[in-house]
This record gives sequence, structure tokens and C-alpha cells, in this order.
Amino acid sequence: MLVLSRLVGQTLSIGDGIAVHILEINGSHVKFGIDAPAEVKVHRAEIYQKIQQRQKALAQSESMP
Repeated sequence: MLVLSRLVGQTLSIGDGIAVHILEINGSHVKFGIDAPAEVKVHRAEIYQKIQQRQKALAQSESMP
């Protein structure tokens, strides 16, 4: 895992097409914006886990006779 420190207004680049902008820091909360190509899906971890669970359940139900 890469750990970085950034200040408000700074940007982190990932590859050629993804930029993470630090918009606001308020105590222990950080607000950031993400610029990414439309084909790159960006989700919060808890939402991504739910999507994966639904896809797994759907695949299992489709494989049942």
C-alpha cells in the first residue's frame, strides 16, 4: 500500500487518466473529487462489496437448475 500526504488543492495522479483532487479537510474527514474515464467505475468500498455480493448471488441462482 502506498501512503501519501496531500494538502487541500493538491492532486494525485493514477496512471494516465485518473486524478484524485483533495477538496477539503475537516478534522478526520477528507473530501476529494475523482476525475476518471467513463469506463472506469468508481465506488465506495461498501457499495462495491454489495455489488459483488449481488453479482455472486445472481450467478449462483442462474447456475441452479
